[in-house]
Amino acid sequence: MSLVTDPSVDTDDDHLSASLATRTYETLRRRIILGEFAQGSRLPEQRLADELEVSRIPLREALSRLATDGLIETTHRRSAVVASWTTSTVHDLFDARLALETSAAARAAARVAGVAQLEDALERSVVELRAGDELGFAEANVRFHQALVGAAGNPLIDGLMRTVSARMVWLFYLTAHRDHEEACREHSAIVSAIREGNVRLAETLVYAHIEVGRAPSLESMRVILQG
Repeated sequence: MSLVTDPSVDTDDDHLSASLATRTYETLRRRIILGEFAQGSRLPEQRLADELEVSRIPLREALSRLATDGLIETTHRRSAVVASWTTSTVHDLFDARLALETSAAARAAARVAGVAQLEDALERSVVELRAGDELGFAEANVRFHQALVGAAGNPLIDGLMRTVSARMVWLFYLTAHRDHEEACREHSAIVSAIREGNVRLAETLVYAHIEVGRAPSLESMRVILQG
């Protein structure tokens, strides 16, 4: 599975290396989320480099990004292991989202900001829902929540959100049996509250939207862990 491109397309070595690292990252990220690499499994560098036909430099850059995303864990021996979900890590993710997104929703409504971006993300979610693409819907779903946090206009909160976004996609994909149409309706209500500048309603809707997903996500994870 080669990721190498024709070097004549871009003769800038630094740009080519960065581009290759990004493609390597995206490939590995997708395969982890889809379960092609099992939770807790080792990711030997040489095997990955051979399989993807890349050198270790872009591979290590990709692995570093995946570690930042929380999708893999690295040891003192530089070996990488796919992260494992537990009920505790599910709780941690929901708690982090509540802290970030409820305050962001209030700020967005107070500023009446980010409505166009939220509407675009919601529209993309509907497209993926109709296409029946579970991973596509998970990605679009997370883009909505990223747009929500971005609408707060706080770069620090935005940066914190980026550190949990990949784990959100992964969990959303693992719990893909949930009612996507209901999620879209809830997203639409959140957008309306922000458009109207209703701070309390926006904050309340986001809190409820996140919290209502906790129990079914935990139940799905218990089934996966037992399976």
